[in-house]
Amino acid sequence: MADHTGRFYAERYGLPPVSGRLIGYLYACQPAEQSINEIAKALLTSRSAINGAVNTLEAQRLVKRARPAGTRADLISLTPLSRENMGFDPTEYQQMANLAREGLELIGDEPSERRDSLEAVVSLNEFMVERLPQLYEEWVVHYKEEQSTKK
Repeated sequence: MADHTGRFYAERYGLPPVSGRLIGYLYACQPAEQSINEIAKALLTSRSAINGAVNTLEAQRLVKRARPAGTRADLISLTPLSRENMGFDPTEYQQMANLAREGLELIGDEPSERRDSLEAVVSLNEFMVERLPQLYEEWVVHYKEEQSTKK
């Protein structure tokens, strides 16, 4: 699973394969928190590669590190699923809409294909800003229903 996940994240998001492999490993490993040494050994890679992947994924809020009291090693685990790390964060769409509006200001009132494209970018991204929080809430309800039927 780790290798397949690494390939997916590399192809889809341009992440280094080791970052995707780390995500895949953390999905399935027991215990859920692992040291960098344990991860490096399991994935047959260097500690520095794992540390780099952890830094990359921490910045994206996909993994977290914690250091239990009295220990010298960080433990790495997946961040609990949230709106922000599951693709439901509307802030990037708001930023894209704002950038497209800047472009519209530069073009002015002139009719052009560029204006049409920028207006479409504004429209789509404002739509996403409005719908993503609602869609996330719908998914939460759906997921809870799925989980209750499994019990």
